[in-house]
Amino acid sequence: MTFNLSRAALCAALLSSVAAPAGAEQVFNRIASFPVATNLPSDKDQKTPSSAEIITASEDGMTLIYSDSPLGAIGFVDISDAKAPKSGGALMMEGEPTSVAAVGGKVLVAVNTSESKVKPSGRLSIVDLATRKIDASCDLGGQPDSVSVSPDKTFAVVAIENERDEELNKGKIPQLPAGDLAIVSLKDGAPDCASIKHVDVTGLSEIAPEDPEPEFVAINGLGEIALTLQENNEIVIIDGKTGTVKTHFSAGTADLKGIDTKSDGALKFTGKLDGVKREPDAIKWLDDNRLVTANEGDYEGGSRSFTIFDKTGKVLYEAGASLELEIARLGHFPDKRAKAKGVELEGLEAATFGDQKYFFVLAERASVVGVYKDTGAEPELLQILPSGISPEGAVAIPGRNLLATANEVDLVKDGGARSHVMLYELAEGEKAYPMISSDMVDGVPLGWGALSGLVGDAEKAGILYAVSDSVYGMQPQVFTVDATAKPAKIVSALPITRGGQAAQKLDIEGVTLDGKGGFWLASEGNSEKLLPHALYHVDAKGEIKEEVALPAELLAGEIRYGFEGVTMIGRGDDATLWMAMQREWKDDEKGFVKLVSYNLKSKEWGAVSYPLDKSDNGWVGLSEITAHGDQVYIVERDNQIGDAAKIKKLYSVATADLKAAKIGEKLPVVAKTEVHDFLPDLKSATNGYVVDKLEGFAFDVAGKAFAVTDNDGVDDSSGETLFFPVDIKGTN
Repeated sequence: MTFNLSRAALCAALLSSVAAPAGAEQVFNRIASFPVATNLPSDKDQKTPSSAEIITASEDGMTLIYSDSPLGAIGFVDISDAKAPKSGGALMMEGEPTSVAAVGGKVLVAVNTSESKVKPSGRLSIVDLATRKIDASCDLGGQPDSVSVSPDKTFAVVAIENERDEELNKGKIPQLPAGDLAIVSLKDGAPDCASIKHVDVTGLSEIAPEDPEPEFVAINGLGEIALTLQENNEIVIIDGKTGTVKTHFSAGTADLKGIDTKSDGALKFTGKLDGVKREPDAIKWLDDNRLVTANEGDYEGGSRSFTIFDKTGKVLYEAGASLELEIARLGHFPDKRAKAKGVELEGLEAATFGDQKYFFVLAERASVVGVYKDTGAEPELLQILPSGISPEGAVAIPGRNLLATANEVDLVKDGGARSHVMLYELAEGEKAYPMISSDMVDGVPLGWGALSGLVGDAEKAGILYAVSDSVYGMQPQVFTVDATAKPAKIVSALPITRGGQAAQKLDIEGVTLDGKGGFWLASEGNSEKLLPHALYHVDAKGEIKEEVALPAELLAGEIRYGFEGVTMIGRGDDATLWMAMQREWKDDEKGFVKLVSYNLKSKEWGAVSYPLDKSDNGWVGLSEITAHGDQVYIVERDNQIGDAAKIKKLYSVATADLKAAKIGEKLPVVAKTEVHDFLPDLKSATNGYVVDKLEGFAFDVAGKAFAVTDNDGVDDSSGETLFFPVDIKGTN
């Protein structure tokens, strides 16, 4: 039997989230992703690490410029067509660029040239945008961090951090020499090096006053400079014209409630922390009187919050953990950072689009951007946008209704995602992201992530069950998903228990119904971590009632990559579980993997051999298996991402062809039929890069198909989970 995919229907389903019905609200949606490795010079190895960190835009809004510290360059992106950004190349800076700011036809680049932490040095280089060459440089007398240009373009400021050595005395301050603030006059965008004056900001903070650690600067319409001293937990307001300190105040502390405080693989938002230092990183003026800070807390703090102050230091609004909890509902909570700084709010941007003021809060560890409406009082969270891995900087281009983020992490050495610049557009339509989120239960977010398997409910259309893998091994659960909601909604979680306690040593990769209100779970083992390859039968309450180990003859060929899905064919005495093995084991012919069977009555094991597609890069394996009608559907994928991804497909195998042989005997090879290519889905769903882990696929009771990606628990991942319907004709 063959099935014809309705591409038009599929596209309509996927793109409905970004269509623009009449009278629709204005929303931000991502329209493009640009891998900055595209800008690597031709004489560089294409696997050279590169990174987009701080980003700015030319005054005409047609070019983005970002600092690239690992490469020692600044990069250019042509966004004259914002939906199709093009490489503009890179300019080597003979040092470490730390920040950029465009003014007129120039780009001001702060460059760190320090010999060591105790001998800091740096310069402000002036790059001509037209020629892409360095016109001149000003000596800054220290290690620069942030650079900003006044709204009237008459002066620029540079935060001279002279950063601490985190390896010295456990990073404790004071560590001299002290940092300061440099102010330089501008004429037609070009700094007058002779005009540089240094503002002494020592003796102001209660914490190590002799060693201020200037971090970030912003300038309001009155020419007043706001400067954060992060490690000192201090904010300084300086007159930009005279260079005098007008006032300064402690950033203070925040009390946090309902947060996850343990990096233990269990998402429990029930903890609290009192008196946590804010230690702000980025700072932006919302108007001439109000400031917003992103409180990264890189020293002794970590309040996970952002705060709105007036310029006298009065707290007008404290976000606390509110954004972090909303991020957790999207599956973006980085459990491994829970104890330290949670989602780690670090970057900021503020701008007016039309007549509406917005500000944007970047969560470095969650890899998202919170979009807030500035109401003048308590801000309103409008959206949470997916970004690349670790957004560091952002720039708004209101004249073109655009926002761009620079995402710094480059995982090229690990074969992972490259650093990206992401572009978003404000337009009428619906929010494309999230595609799945969770409910709040008694005021606490239902934490989730790393979804790895799906199965449909036996009775209710649009209801599915999902499981997560070993990323959250301390809290294995079966999630109930309402796919009729938009976005799809995780409405409950069933803890998997053993003897009434949270079951451990599980790496759940597959789930299927047992026909009795419970589930069969497939766990992918890893002997090096003492995780067994096994099947688990749990009842409707989540208690493990039966554990089935793999037979010795199968384990004889064991490698790490085991079961990646489970489904049931038949009922009663004929009920047989079928599992998909992810990779070839030692006894498999190269390019072939096993589909393994286990008869529930006879307890007999068997297998057939499944032929894999071939790939020039990486490996190809299986991610899911699900029975529907007279076919078994199998997700086959490579481990590649972005443009390198070639194989993300759905194949069918006729159930009648699943004639298992005994393990150890010659296995029959089944024939497969391609029924769907997921690559267009993964490319168009949110206009990000193609993720590698398409891991869940299932039909609901009405025959509607759904797929989901595994976000790796936000560990070295963008954290995005794509959940979408798949239209395959002839399967109802």
